[in-house]
Amino acid sequence: MQVKIHSLKFDADQKLEQFIESKVNKLNQFYDDIISVDVFLKVDKDQSLENKITEIKLKISGTELFAKKQTKSFEESTDTAIDALRRQITKFKEKQRGK
Repeated sequence: MQVKIHSLKFDADQKLEQFIESKVNKLNQFYDDIISVDVFLKVDKDQSLENKITEIKLKISGTELFAKKQTKSFEESTDTAIDALRRQITKFKEKQRGK
């Protein structure tokens, strides 16, 4: 699985990138055939408290899954986006079995 992290208009530190990669790699437990993952980190309205946005695009065989979350920190938004993708993967697998 190929993981690309894009931090828009700022430089993400190594610690944050390692945190995101470890969380994304845990998705392999739920679905083996993940082709690539694109993670986009954005800061929205600097004066706002919940201004950290994480968008994750997951390419798997047959479809693409997407989650976008905005919270106080990139770690929190990454966690909630990963949880949303985990639920999407579960639904996708159920549909595959139903065919």
